[in-house]
Amino acid sequence: MSKISVLSLFSGCGGADLGLLGGFTYLDKRYKRLPFLIRHSSDINERAVKTYNSNFKHKAIVADIAELSFSDLDVDMVVGGFPCQPFSTVNPTKNPDLKESQLFWEMARVVDVTRPKVIVAENVKGFYRLKNGYYFNLACKEFSRLGYDIYHNLLNSSHYGIPQKRERIIIVGIHKSLKKNFNFPAPTHGTDKRPFVPLSRVITSLIPADPKYYFSKKAVEGVKKAKPNMKRALAQDLDAPCLTITSHLAKVSLNSRDPVLIVDREKELYRRFTPEEAAAIQSFPPEFTFLGSESDAYRQIGNAIPPVLMWHIANQIYLQIFKDVQS
Repeated sequence: MSKISVLSLFSGCGGADLGLLGGFTYLDKRYKRLPFLIRHSSDINERAVKTYNSNFKHKAIVADIAELSFSDLDVDMVVGGFPCQPFSTVNPTKNPDLKESQLFWEMARVVDVTRPKVIVAENVKGFYRLKNGYYFNLACKEFSRLGYDIYHNLLNSSHYGIPQKRERIIIVGIHKSLKKNFNFPAPTHGTDKRPFVPLSRVITSLIPADPKYYFSKKAVEGVKKAKPNMKRALAQDLDAPCLTITSHLAKVSLNSRDPVLIVDREKELYRRFTPEEAAAIQSFPPEFTFLGSESDAYRQIGNAIPPVLMWHIANQIYLQIFKDVQS
């Protein structure tokens, strides 16, 4: 069986690419290897690329997408989670009209040059709503103009065996010449399915190995003074999936909307997640290693596409689009 060639953009530490390739085990479930071959992978963040290259046999490069040309590259699929911070509901103050917010244009340029059979784009939930859907519709219209039938859905990671309520927009484009439809993967967990995977599956102990993960008494007192209507000290229920893991866990405070753990309610002991716990919540297998400082690891983990979620998407793309022509 010939491999399905992939061009991976905005690859970060490799969450999406790990999901594309498969061949890993997470929470005792084996996610089989899929017939994809990554021909190119790149990201502008040097530290993320170092992590990527420590985990994959093939290597990514550090590059600004605007400076890359793919005129000589023949690929079947282009994948990219174009940077999502300007569209995030966590920080709505960022200006979406800045050039950094328009990186879907660069992805569209690459699609125009390479003309793959399939494109996959990922972004935060806020991308749907920003400016009443203006930017989302702009991206979809551009991909459609380039010759693709567009399918999109808001997928929740907890519906696919991940202990996290992470919602992300997934856009799949199928080249019109293929005359094929695409259906997103059906949920494997949740309503009328297997129960959601609880946070307790990846939090082996509430007591951290290092006390540095505890919040100070001053931080706890600050939470008590917060307005009653403000969401603060969001201690997670170990019997349910976690709230979204973000890229700024290194700087998380109790006066933020980030999930935290409560170790002892009577003693008012709260702590942040360790990088290892955050990675597990994102569905990275334990053997996946993160290079750099803890802050680097938190950023790489929080910005990643959960590998298990991507595996389900990639598997359906293979089954529905490529299987009959690859076998």
